[in-house]
Amino acid sequence: MSEPDQPILVVGGGIIGAACAYYLAEAGERVVVMDQAEFGSQCSLHNCGYVCPSHVLPLTEPGAVWATLKGMLRPNSPFSVKLRPDWRLAQWFLRFALRCNEKDMMTGARALYPLLRSSMNLYREMLAREGIDCEWTDKGLLYVYADRQAFESFSETNDMLTEKFGETATRIEGKDLKDVEPALKDGLAGGWHYLEDAHLRSDLLMSELKRVLLNKGVEILENRSFTGLRETESGLVAKTSEGDVAASHLVLATGALTPRLSGIVGWRAPIEPGKGYSMTMQRPETCPDVPLIFPETRVAVTPFDEGYRLGSTMEFSGYDDSINPKRLNLLRSGVEAFLREPYGEPVTNTWYGWRPMTYDSVPIIGACPGNPRVTLATGHNMLGLSLAPATGKLVAELLTGRKPHIEAEPYSPERL
Repeated sequence: MSEPDQPILVVGGGIIGAACAYYLAEAGERVVVMDQAEFGSQCSLHNCGYVCPSHVLPLTEPGAVWATLKGMLRPNSPFSVKLRPDWRLAQWFLRFALRCNEKDMMTGARALYPLLRSSMNLYREMLAREGIDCEWTDKGLLYVYADRQAFESFSETNDMLTEKFGETATRIEGKDLKDVEPALKDGLAGGWHYLEDAHLRSDLLMSELKRVLLNKGVEILENRSFTGLRETESGLVAKTSEGDVAASHLVLATGALTPRLSGIVGWRAPIEPGKGYSMTMQRPETCPDVPLIFPETRVAVTPFDEGYRLGSTMEFSGYDDSINPKRLNLLRSGVEAFLREPYGEPVTNTWYGWRPMTYDSVPIIGACPGNPRVTLATGHNMLGLSLAPATGKLVAELLTGRKPHIEAEPYSPERL
């Protein structure tokens, strides 16, 4: 437990930091959340909003490296790497490649699934208890294929997900797709509908969580950079751009920026920023009702009450903060073969976020090596929104000495 006169400091005001703060406050702890920007304004702001236990398989699938290399030769590949002399990036890719086998893929999946399933349940509890309005919708997630062979080949994956994790999709033949989603074009091969998935609007979720945290007495410090850390007899003192903050313990929920803080906390997380893009626009006249993923182009579609979002791509360009118009065009072209009316006008927002990518696709949750007063909650790859509540609850349990509701060892930084 924390010292009575010193709070737990959560560095990072995204969905992971918000979830950690929420469950720490629920456990009776004093909490301060600090972010270098405004609360919820970074990678948690304009993502596709999926809460998807069906996404249990990590990126380290057999054949992923070869498929990625072939894809990079195409000018319209959703995956890109900015070539540069970067030893850490090369080392990350090597470690990733060595895990692209069935054994390591299943190890990653078995680590991800408890977090995914727990988070789905915790979201439902938290949203109901706190009266959070974030356009939560239970319409599942529909994977749509244009190619017949690709559609059929997914049946093996679906069988495996059913057997190993109880995640089963409904098979929909091409001729029946428009009965499920009339916005789809004719002539598509088919789809797989994961009815247990859900979606929400992430910017609304973050604004609602800010309200909830403030009501619980959590102090939120915005536009403060974390610049240093020193240990005292009674706890820690975090140095910030706006002065010192005393704390009993520090939770580092800084996503893709975590490696940049290695000089402060004494350990470099093996995380690379994987830039994803989204475009938000007005709803087209013929707008999908069900969230869609097109695996052949790797573009995702999310309908909202007052908007419509296209998202995806993966760009390893370091901490480049520019928006590449070519990547946005890939979002547009990636839906044209599937939707009767692929986009609306005007575009109201173009956005990028740095995903915190670990080479084994599993998040990092636990005590920082060599610094037990610092707890890491980072490295959630492309699933930060889906994994947040269970991560926050697990962090609170670890810090308050309560029995973890899921096994903590698979996420330990020591594995890396």
